[in-house]
Amino acid sequence: QVQLVESGGGVVQAGDSLRLSCVASGRTSTSPMMAWFRQAPGKEREFVATISATGRDFHYADSMKGRVTISRDRDVVSLQINDMRSEDTAVYFCAAGPILTNQKRWYDFWGQGTQVTVSS
Repeated sequence: QVQLVESGGGVVQAGDSLRLSCVASGRTSTSPMMAWFRQAPGKEREFVATISATGRDFHYADSMKGRVTISRDRDVVSLQINDMRSEDTAVYFCAAGPILTNQKRWYDFWGQGTQVTVSS
């Protein structure tokens, strides 16, 4: 089992930057790839970014490229989002899985999520 705990959500102003963190614990070696997804009200959960166990490989959703950076230090994964927009309002979830992918079905473990609200 892998436990994931997100933090860093809250209310931000449009144009601000936000940094989310996710701490993984447990048998992280079995699900070493980590990712961020988000889910806006009434919408499907969508991929934001993923990073490999070493941190050397990462991928971003096309819609987020240029505004988002994913990084990790061992079992702590961070997501920096710049130039926050109203459409970034969502619950952000951290996930862990065995392969580096943008497909949520491959992630075995999920955090509870952290709410991010962008006010204009």
